[in-house]
Amino acid sequence: MSNWVFALGSMLVYLMFAFVIGLLAGRKRSFWSVSEYAVADRGLGLIVIWFMMGGTVFSAFSFLGGPGMAFSKGAASFFVPAYIALGNLPWYLLGPKVGRIGARKNFFTMGDFLGDRYQSKALTVLVGVISVLAFIQYLTLQIKGMAFIFNILTDGVIPYWFGALLAYGIVCAYVATSGVRGAAWSDVLQGALMLIVAWTVGYYLVYTLQGSPTDMFTAINAAKPGFLTIGQDGSQMSGMAYSTVILVSALGFLMWPHLFTKSYTTTEKRIKITTMAFPLFGIFLVPVLFVGFAAIGVVAPNALESSNQILPYLVTHNLGANGWLYGLIGAGALAAAMSSSDAITHGGSVSLGRDVILPFKPDMDERTQVWIMRVGVVVIGAAAYCLSIFGAAGIIALLVGAYGSIAQFVPAVYGALMWRRGTKHGAIAGMVVGIGVNYYFQIVAESTPLDMNAGIVGLLCNIVVFVAVSLMTRPVSAELADEYANA
Repeated sequence: MSNWVFALGSMLVYLMFAFVIGLLAGRKRSFWSVSEYAVADRGLGLIVIWFMMGGTVFSAFSFLGGPGMAFSKGAASFFVPAYIALGNLPWYLLGPKVGRIGARKNFFTMGDFLGDRYQSKALTVLVGVISVLAFIQYLTLQIKGMAFIFNILTDGVIPYWFGALLAYGIVCAYVATSGVRGAAWSDVLQGALMLIVAWTVGYYLVYTLQGSPTDMFTAINAAKPGFLTIGQDGSQMSGMAYSTVILVSALGFLMWPHLFTKSYTTTEKRIKITTMAFPLFGIFLVPVLFVGFAAIGVVAPNALESSNQILPYLVTHNLGANGWLYGLIGAGALAAAMSSSDAITHGGSVSLGRDVILPFKPDMDERTQVWIMRVGVVVIGAAAYCLSIFGAAGIIALLVGAYGSIAQFVPAVYGALMWRRGTKHGAIAGMVVGIGVNYYFQIVAESTPLDMNAGIVGLLCNIVVFVAVSLMTRPVSAELADEYANA
């Protein structure tokens, strides 16, 4: 029997388990409760929160874009564990404050939080629109990853479009049914599987193809001087580009609305413990990058249509194992993509319902709100699916581009908690300018000043505009500003 048959069978079994767990998570819960759908009635446990936060990081980029970047860009790929180690640290201080405010005021989204602090429905809608668009961009990355996995590990028998539809269709089904609980409990299964697969495959490939990590890096350094450095001759990224991509990713990490709102789902103690344990995910990603380094000198760059295909290519061409192992690796890669997809899809649907639509009809009953959120799962999923099939952007570009947009929430969020003088006019003007600058340098301009990341250029402009406009406009009442600053 062909290896692809075993691989397909293993992946289908995994998908079935993920589907069942996702559906069971929502049993005996209120089907039409906004609180249950959006934040699990603020009652998620420590292990679930840790895996859910980590699952968002361990995405299709980790199993496909990360190895691909290591293979093609060398040391530049180390920005991934660096920003993961740094990105969640602010949650230790911000999370408890946001959680206390959210519980007191019954918030479910970032738009709820910012709209109340700055007393602006327009800001709520703007946050919702930016969030949904960034979610679609980030979700497209995950769906591309699912499609790559199915297509390559089945020797092309499962077409790109169908593999994406099959895997992501299951995600949509359990997210629409069980809300955040479905995403959270599926992430526990997915997280455990992908961590085991990452370490097993990463080190197996290094020792099989290169002898040892020391031999591997010695050979790469001899064959490609400078490839394992930043900002030197032969390196693939300047020091400024490397530093600013870490910075924008670290600053933007907690600004993702689906991560920001996890402050509403659990207790202060669990937030602090999760934050301290979270950098372990950065360590877990190192062997995934080793996959890409192990392929250097083994796989010719012109053998791939895209460097993102390096992991499945090694599995099918160089691993020398049976189809069941192919399937296990495929299941681990699918788990990485799905663990991000479910959280992103859920976050996007909640933002669409609460931040974009509810402000225009504030008297909407709870049942209708939940119905809109469930429909939003399908709408957002369909948009991302179409972009993944017909769009040309690569996985790395999609990840960095999405972070550049979402980092523009930084001034408004930090200003809400730390600067009493911030105003709605400043927050809105700063976001609009920051988003515009970010996309100008991503899409129109050929380069950025000093080779900085486009998101950082946008963020600097955002901060200047936010402060300047706030100082020229009327702030909210001192009582409301104090309530947020002293939370």
